[in-house]
Amino acid sequence: MQVKDLTIDELKTLIRETVMEALEALLPDPDEGATVREDFKQELLEIRKRRALGSRSIPAEEVMERLGLGDR
Repeated sequence: MQVKDLTIDELKTLIRETVMEALEALLPDPDEGATVREDFKQELLEIRKRRALGSRSIPAEEVMERLGLGDR
């Protein structure tokens, strides 16, 4: 198949994949091989769960509690 035979969507996909391959080759992942602390991982999972339920931020009360400012 030649480029002239591709649909616009197929051409866009081909270009997107080519650009991604080039970027991955030029910009290696700086975190490759790194580990994530379990507490940080759990916090990220909680954020994901809240976002899935429609919440986009941490409630102010929770921030205050985390900072030890809950009784003010």
